[in-house]
Amino acid sequence: MDPRLEKVLKLPAYQRGLILLALVLLVAGLFVYLLYVPLQENYAELEKRNNTLQTQIQEDQRIADNLPKFKAEYEKMEVLLVDALKELPNDKEIPNLLTSITSLAKESGLEVVRFKPGAERPQGFYAEVPVDLKLVGSYHEAALFSDAVANLPRIVNINNLSLGNPKDADGRTVLSIDCLVTTFRFIEGSATPTRKGGGK
Repeated sequence: MDPRLEKVLKLPAYQRGLILLALVLLVAGLFVYLLYVPLQENYAELEKRNNTLQTQIQEDQRIADNLPKFKAEYEKMEVLLVDALKELPNDKEIPNLLTSITSLAKESGLEVVRFKPGAERPQGFYAEVPVDLKLVGSYHEAALFSDAVANLPRIVNINNLSLGNPKDADGRTVLSIDCLVTTFRFIEGSATPTRKGGGK
């Protein structure tokens, strides 16, 4: 037998017990340090990741549960956008629209003194098309013209309206009317939603 082992076996029982306890504590310490602590850290990390994934799953489930509602809302908004874009004329329609504005002025009883289209101002998927107008007529005729423009199927704004220089003509008061009429043109090639069925 190994002399060192014999020496240990000949020690009193309490000393052998202390040596055994020290060995057990050493093994336990190594187990805790080398295995248990890393496993605990790994477990805590996995638990944290699991909680994050559970939260994500719940959020995804909530979205999936509401998906038909979201799709219906999206389709509704798409239809509204397509309808709104119909109010923006394209290049070919601008001359007809501007002609109809002068026709409305004449039908309202106004005389068109100046009709001066300005430079377009691009604003993303549309461009502003300003027209400088000078008209002559009564206040009532100017109001009729404004109302007729407001009822056009296209978007047309009347800005910078100024009435002045009242004159008496054939027993009625006529005014010099200056305004900036602005319509909006759809810019071809900009991104627009397409309806199912191929229509833009």
